[in-house]
Amino acid sequence: MSSISNLGECLIATGFPSQKRHKNPNIYFYHQLTLKTHGVRRAGSAALDLCNVASGRFDGFWEFNLNPWDTAAGVLIVEEAGGKVTGFSGGEFEIASRETLASNGLVHDALLHEFQEILAGRGLEELPSPVAYAKNRSF
Repeated sequence: MSSISNLGECLIATGFPSQKRHKNPNIYFYHQLTLKTHGVRRAGSAALDLCNVASGRFDGFWEFNLNPWDTAAGVLIVEEAGGKVTGFSGGEFEIASRETLASNGLVHDALLHEFQEILAGRGLEELPSPVAYAKNRSF
């Protein structure tokens, strides 16, 4: 388990669905949390991401709409390693909730705070416009 306690120094992970990514709100969470942390990674496997939290490679992980078979083993491994796993509201993790937020425990409250802010629409940085970039780029 990592010993990072400052959200700005955290390396966290998430995932996106393989289908219909454009209909998943996770891009907004990805964008906001990228700005508040050291960085966000995507490996494509919730079980692997959870094990990476347990081993200390990542300081946190979140994902939407996971199935119990995606999280059951990884959640147990994180908890046995001393980490914390909840839903996005901070309540006890429920295997059927389809919301997973895991951390080293030290940054969990800070991650929960960011989730509450994002879900409430507070303090959101706008996504940059690729059209504006194209107009202003120099060669």
